[in-house]
Amino acid sequence: MKYNNPIIKGFYPDPSVCKVDDTYYLVCSSFQYFPGVPLFESKDLINWKQIGHCLTRKDQVQLEKVNSSGGVFAPTIRYNDGRFYMTTTNNTTNQNFYVWTDNIYGEWSEPIFVDQGGIDPSLYFEDEKTYFMSTKADDNGVNGIYQCEIDIETGRRLTESQVIWQGSGGRYLESPHLYKINGYYYLMVAEGGTEYGHMITYARSNSPYGVFEAYPHNPVLTNRNLGGYEIQGIGHGDLIQDNNGNWWLLHLGFRQIDKWAMYHHLGREVFITEVTFHEDGWFKAGHNGTTLKTIDTDRISDEVVQMDKKSYTFENTEWDRDWCYLRHPHNENYSFEKSALKLKGTETTLDEAASPTFIGIRQKDFNAVISCDVSISDGETGITLYMDEDHHYDLAIRKVDKGYEVIERLNIGDVKSVVNTAALENNNASLVIHANNNYYSFYLRSEEKEILLGTAKTRYLSTEVASGFTGVIIGLYAYGANSSDYAQFTNFKCEYK
Repeated sequence: MKYNNPIIKGFYPDPSVCKVDDTYYLVCSSFQYFPGVPLFESKDLINWKQIGHCLTRKDQVQLEKVNSSGGVFAPTIRYNDGRFYMTTTNNTTNQNFYVWTDNIYGEWSEPIFVDQGGIDPSLYFEDEKTYFMSTKADDNGVNGIYQCEIDIETGRRLTESQVIWQGSGGRYLESPHLYKINGYYYLMVAEGGTEYGHMITYARSNSPYGVFEAYPHNPVLTNRNLGGYEIQGIGHGDLIQDNNGNWWLLHLGFRQIDKWAMYHHLGREVFITEVTFHEDGWFKAGHNGTTLKTIDTDRISDEVVQMDKKSYTFENTEWDRDWCYLRHPHNENYSFEKSALKLKGTETTLDEAASPTFIGIRQKDFNAVISCDVSISDGETGITLYMDEDHHYDLAIRKVDKGYEVIERLNIGDVKSVVNTAALENNNASLVIHANNNYYSFYLRSEEKEILLGTAKTRYLSTEVASGFTGVIIGLYAYGANSSDYAQFTNFKCEYK
């Protein structure tokens, strides 16, 4: 079959995968958004369906006052002895923990904390032992991938933490995953930073403690030298074997807005690349060690058809799976119906590292038309293209002394400005945003005619400008310190071209 990367579009970074029988399960980072750690399943490795989240309760993860790109980092999912485990870091509180479930479609446990610091924790199970890995410094202050054995029931360390590998020399060593394949222990990591120099490297050993020998041709996968290519930032991967014995590497990457424009705003996404083992036990990945956008493979049946959902509405999405909040929501300010959303504003704005009245869905492609009918009685409510507290574009209705108006607001770092307004005859409007690789255009729809308020460049919502680790979220929000009534949203649609 022929498939296109990415296989999961939009802000779903740091993928980790496991397989149980004939089904694959995948998790991604969520940072300051809640519920935490999106959870997917697939039968063919190409088409993925979100089935929930791992962190669905406030007491499982501390997100209060967490800045953008803080919170939940780099999860790992593993299956052992009938139980699923997801381990992750709350980078804001500097705590590594894991949760577990015996029912992948049900609730996950309370967090179990591990007294080993660092980030990007991972579990490896063998012979009734549980190995716990993360990235930082060991008990003697040596930096690298360090490891201990733990009691899986309590998280208690059973051994001292010790460095088992220090990587191949790239900066920002992270994302350790350990596997035993054909008698060797393979330790795969990411290096170079989750930017344009990102890469996947690995080493192998005869013991889970090393000594680990680096792959002679590291990095095994990177697009760092592919100038003028849309897909960049390849790294942070996890190995999986399919039912036919083939090996694959699921990993993150990002799509820049143009092959010669080094900006990306959709976030880091999920890609898949072929892996081939040699007779000497080393493996290679991708097309000459790179990840391509379109891949023609005989490893997957031609009967598999890659699905690409083009339209997202209230009716064909699920509030508790497809949508997310900024930090822990104040549930009393939200009212959900199948075809409508009602929000009550508070004095908390989108510019604060707090919990504004906000619910969002990830932007999944460059070219889109986003529309929604909005009505209010007071305050302000509308659509936001949200990267972080200091970088978001808002198209909204607000109450003013003379009645109501539509505004186009641009928030770019310290520059926050309402750049265009249009008076309304009443308290409702049809808001429309057209998106392409380079621009967002903001419209007020009136009697089937769209009136342009203004445009703004996508690059100012990119990671290269805003920094951080997230991507643009299409948010619906309400604000108003004295709001007494709910704002109403109907006829929401995000349609990709």
